[in-house]
Amino acid sequence: MTRRPAAAKHTYRVTFLNQGKLYEIYARHVSHGELFGFVEVAGILFGEKTQVVVDPSEESLKLEFAGVARTFVPLHSVVRIDEVQKEGTARITEAPKAGTVTAFPTPIYTPGRDPAKS
Repeated sequence: MTRRPAAAKHTYRVTFLNQGKLYEIYARHVSHGELFGFVEVAGILFGEKTQVVVDPSEESLKLEFAGVARTFVPLHSVVRIDEVQKEGTARITEAPKAGTVTAFPTPIYTPGRDPAKS
C-alpha cells in the first residue's frame, strides 16, 4: 500500500445506487458517519467551472447536491468506494439490470437471542 504525505488531500470516488440509477460522485471525506447503517460523504467535488463543455449528468448532480454540506448514503446502496489520485467527472447512469431475480432487502443488524431469557 502506498502512503501519501500527511498534507495531501484525499479524493474518493463513491459509487452507489439510488432509485434505479447508479451515482458516481467524488468527495474529500468519506466515513462511517454518525448514523448507524449509513456512509457519510462530505466535501462533494465537481469539475472545474472553467470548462466550456457542459456535461448534463454532472449539472443535474450539481443541482441535486447544491447546498449540501454532507450526505448520508445507506450502507446497502454503496457499490464501491475508491481513493483516487485525481477527481473525475461526476455522473448518473442507468443501473444495469441484473436479471429477473431481485434480492430481498435484509436488515444490516439482526438482533440475537437474549441468553438470559433462555
